[in-house]
Amino acid sequence: MSRPGAPRSTRPWERVARAVRRSVGRSPQRRVPRSLRDQIGYAPEVDGEPDPGEVVWAWVTYDEDASRGKDRPVLVVGRRDGGPRPQWLGLMLSSQDHDLDAADEARHGRHWMDVGSGDWDHERRPSEVRLDRLLVLDDDAVRREGAVLDRVVFDAVLAAAREFHPLP
Repeated sequence: MSRPGAPRSTRPWERVARAVRRSVGRSPQRRVPRSLRDQIGYAPEVDGEPDPGEVVWAWVTYDEDASRGKDRPVLVVGRRDGGPRPQWLGLMLSSQDHDLDAADEARHGRHWMDVGSGDWDHERRPSEVRLDRLLVLDDDAVRREGAVLDRVVFDAVLAAAREFHPLP
């Protein structure tokens, strides 16, 4: 991640390496119990259905008020089976640059990682993924496929998210 006032790197592997280095040694935040039926891994199929490795859209509630939220892009990292319908495990994305307030975000338990830009944002703004908040989305809550995230970036996001969640 960049220092305040410094330009964002255009090389994704540099952002990934910095984010992984920054996440090492942090204590886990808000762990979601892992189901034995969780399937985590990269498996995108551009078929109109959500798959791990794809960025989709879903309603995500605000931390401070679960009765409110917004429609936002979500990186699908896995699938949870076992109920009447499958559920999707995901990490929300934001086009807001949290590098500028990283210390304050971390103090509040929020940890972000740069993932670059993609077709999930019509303006192709650089995005960050929130590592500490694992979303469990019902199948009918996931809408429209946004894009497929690069495999190298996806693997780096999973490695960093494992510092916060008991993902297989």
